[in-house]
Amino acid sequence: MERRLLSFIIASTAFFFFYISLRVMFAPPPAPQAAQNAVQQADADDDVQVIDADGNDKKSADRESADSNSDDATLATADASGDNEPQESDRPQMRADRPEWITLGSMDPASGYQMLVTLNSRGGGIERLELTTRGEGEELKYHRVDTRTGYLGYFAGEPADQATGVRVNVVGPGTPAALAKTASGDVGVQPGDIILSVAKTPVSTPADIATALSKSKPGQEVAVEVLRGGSDGESDESTTTAATLEFIATLTEHPLDLVRLAESGGEDQVEGNLSQLSCLMTLGQVNRKGIATNERSISGLADPAKLVWNSRLDGDSGEAVFDIELSASEMKSIGGKPVRLRRSYALQPDSYMLDMSVQVENLAKEPQKLAYRLNGVNGVTMEGWWYSNKINPSWSRAAARDITYQTEADGWQLITGCNVLKHARKNPKDTDEVIFAEDGDDTRRELSYIGVDAQYFNCAYVPPEGRDTMSYFRRGTATIVANESKIKKYQEHAVNTSFYLDSVVRDVPPGAALGHSFRLFAGPKDPEIVEQAGLSNTIYYGWFSWFAKILVGVLHTLYGIVGNYAVAIILLTVCVRGLMFPLSRKAAINAQRMQELAPELKKIADKYKDDMEGRLKAQRELQQKVGFNPLAGCLPMFLQLPIFIGLYRALSVDIELRQAPLSSATAWASNLSGPDMFTRWDSWLMEYFSGRGVGWLGPYFNILPVFVVVLFLAQQKMFMPPATDEQTAMTQKVMGFMTLFMGLFFFRVPAGLCLYFIASSLWGICERILVKKTLPKTKHFDIDAINAASAGGGGTITTTAKKKETLADKIRAQITPPEEPALPPSKRKRPPKGNNKKKK
Repeated sequence: MERRLLSFIIASTAFFFFYISLRVMFAPPPAPQAAQNAVQQADADDDVQVIDADGNDKKSADRESADSNSDDATLATADASGDNEPQESDRPQMRADRPEWITLGSMDPASGYQMLVTLNSRGGGIERLELTTRGEGEELKYHRVDTRTGYLGYFAGEPADQATGVRVNVVGPGTPAALAKTASGDVGVQPGDIILSVAKTPVSTPADIATALSKSKPGQEVAVEVLRGGSDGESDESTTTAATLEFIATLTEHPLDLVRLAESGGEDQVEGNLSQLSCLMTLGQVNRKGIATNERSISGLADPAKLVWNSRLDGDSGEAVFDIELSASEMKSIGGKPVRLRRSYALQPDSYMLDMSVQVENLAKEPQKLAYRLNGVNGVTMEGWWYSNKINPSWSRAAARDITYQTEADGWQLITGCNVLKHARKNPKDTDEVIFAEDGDDTRRELSYIGVDAQYFNCAYVPPEGRDTMSYFRRGTATIVANESKIKKYQEHAVNTSFYLDSVVRDVPPGAALGHSFRLFAGPKDPEIVEQAGLSNTIYYGWFSWFAKILVGVLHTLYGIVGNYAVAIILLTVCVRGLMFPLSRKAAINAQRMQELAPELKKIADKYKDDMEGRLKAQRELQQKVGFNPLAGCLPMFLQLPIFIGLYRALSVDIELRQAPLSSATAWASNLSGPDMFTRWDSWLMEYFSGRGVGWLGPYFNILPVFVVVLFLAQQKMFMPPATDEQTAMTQKVMGFMTLFMGLFFFRVPAGLCLYFIASSLWGICERILVKKTLPKTKHFDIDAINAASAGGGGTITTTAKKKETLADKIRAQITPPEEPALPPSKRKRPPKGNNKKKK
């Protein structure tokens, strides 16, 4: 019985599989209505929309309004020919072996663009993002503060195949290279040109161009020799048509390259940081195969982020579109079917927002579970990382690039780059730090934004217009784009930090796609600008924030009056010290009384050499008798502490103080939020002391901190009372050495803060001299009474004012013989003993 039952089950199973095979081979394709039902089934999901092959939204056309609460995911037909059923192909897609570059935006002031974005078809990511915002005089509002040379343009250059020259791959609109002219009227260097020399200096590598411009200045004209035409190894065409052109370009300041590759040899680069495009996209999951822990792509599948994508620029909309197809043979290794990845970028004038969309299309005949992974930006500017101190809400040390995000559950959070690096070192098998995961609370995945935060700038993904959150990511992870083993300990705060997001996993029907839309904010942390982007929390002043904001408002008001932030800081110092003048005068009087008491205190110290307790008691009693309070001079110093911290925070946070110059007439101290950089000395000073991020001093000699220390020492010398004993003398020497040691910490503080201390010290010196002249008459203390009081004898201290000698007193002293002082009884002459004897 059991044997027959088992035979029946085996035979039935075999017949069932045989029937299914015959049905697939000989049955007709499903009716269009069946396909339509599949689409309707997909429409039932609130996450998706259906679009046709031309990119038109069919759902929006069929209904009057789309659901604003949807995740903006997309179902798209994958067959460009418009057929109802896509054809699966085993033929590998023909791909270009060389990438192409596309630019969005412009550096031309008349264009109205705030950014110039350079995109690379290798991975379809962002290679460079420069801020081109103009000020009132059409000068760059945000330029680089770590270089003073002239700017020619970014070329994505590479050495030419011939003996010399640099091949130009991209030229940004509005850059000096694009506006350069020849004597014959040709305008602009073009992609494909070979730059032979710059400023009469032959070049062979991109680094040679930077070297040729190392002594140039903004506004200077330079000659650029270019070879145009010829094959340069790209084809078999003859090079006889090649021509050499000489362009004259007018250099400008360097626009702030907010996002860039970690170019080897760059001054602000750190060994161990890796060079990678930003915002790269790859497959996150196909059916049951996903990206393994500590990996960047699905094992066994070519990483789309490393392949060359098809690219095009829509001339009408200005949208840059990239796509790449993974064929059936490529997907077979992971048990998947063919898919196509597509993404687009669009930039609007007068905006720091870059509109982005990504999607994964299912080109197979059956549904697939699909998801994608989207990387964040990396290579965010870390200008001045060797001196800047970014304010951090936690106790851990902030880095030049931190991960910042906000969710409905956690609110605003900041993960420092140092902590991400520390996590990677402690967990070599799982180097990434999870921000939120799919097994957590749903509210933790409601992202308001996530990005990389710098001191004055931020680059973050934000929801598309009309939405407040992004809920279509199941996992967010902070990571480093670096080899953690090569990052030196004293350069940890310069680590290249980024993040990635894994999308939700969806069953994608044949001919449909999973995709989302969002925006990339890349701009300054200006209160008005970040508020519009929903990033107000990224401006953080820390302790005394309310006071720092008051100081910022006062500084902006003073700047509106005088037109110079350096002068505004000096005026702010005058206002603060002027308001504290009554307290400062009392402190000065107290210091003067301290000097008057110094001789008597010395006598007490001599009397109680071996009795410390008795000495302190006697000194305390003496001070009480004469009405002297040794702590009275500390109050002005404590009142200035919030001002000092508030001004320091203002210089570290307020974007308007960045690159504010001391004077427009000189390049020295051109950034009040950083050191004054008087002259560069790392070429001859030891690397340990001057290297970027290595030593205490930095690569520049700063003269303003020297003035600060000199004035501090002068104040100590002028107003410190004489030492009354060896211990006091030693204390004063230690204070002098501490002032010099403090100069090391002050050596890299912002120039604006140095101006505050210089102005405050000069005010203090003048105030002390003025107060000293207006003090009451100098008093002389009765030594006997002092000794009695210090010995505890209950004596009363009396003081007599020194009478001023008049002209009459001087004349009387000349004509009147001096009186002999009365001798004490013990020294008076006694009569002879014989005179007192009676005569016999």
